[in-house]
Amino acid sequence: MKTARILIADDHELFRRGVKATIDDVPEWTVAAEASDGQEAVRLAGNLSPDVVILDMSMPQLNGLEAARQILAIAPATRVLMLTAHDSEQLVREVLDAGAHGYLLKSDAGKLLITALEALLDDRPFFTTKVARMLVDGYLHGRDASALETARLSPRERHIVQLLAEGKSNKEVARTLEISVKTVETHRSNIMRKMGFASLSDLVRYAIRNRIVEA
Repeated sequence: MKTARILIADDHELFRRGVKATIDDVPEWTVAAEASDGQEAVRLAGNLSPDVVILDMSMPQLNGLEAARQILAIAPATRVLMLTAHDSEQLVREVLDAGAHGYLLKSDAGKLLITALEALLDDRPFFTTKVARMLVDGYLHGRDASALETARLSPRERHIVQLLAEGKSNKEVARTLEISVKTVETHRSNIMRKMGFASLSDLVRYAIRNRIVEA
């Protein structure tokens, strides 16, 4: 079995412990670090360049999709395995669009995590049978991922939507992203105009509907 350094990112400590325990059972594998939010995962991935990053889809500060995009931009050799409690075709396609190499349901992690990591370390994608079937079905029926509503927003705009939906003020968003408050206000105005939102509650509902944040 190939040696590997693995980064685990999930905001639930008990789940991280379970994943780590599974990885620790493989002598050739090492948990290089753990992260409790998306931004921490990006920072650690940039510093450590792990072989694989295991990302929870729904994390505070920066969700798994945006974290995957940023990680792959700074550490293109890293493989990304997305963990989620959901299995909709839309989410699978969003995961692929983000550049992730595998998609694993949390309910299957106990029995399939090792198999998924082996596949990624062997430069093979990993999807459970159910997820693969959804992808094939979507292809045969001509569904186009570019038609997804979320595709209308840039990665930076989706990140701002998440932070605002989490209840952060413009000032807090600016501090988190290390940009000016005026820039945040400009992005927020563009998002509201582009998506046709009339209020912040519209933005929050959009974020929940598209699982940018959890309800």
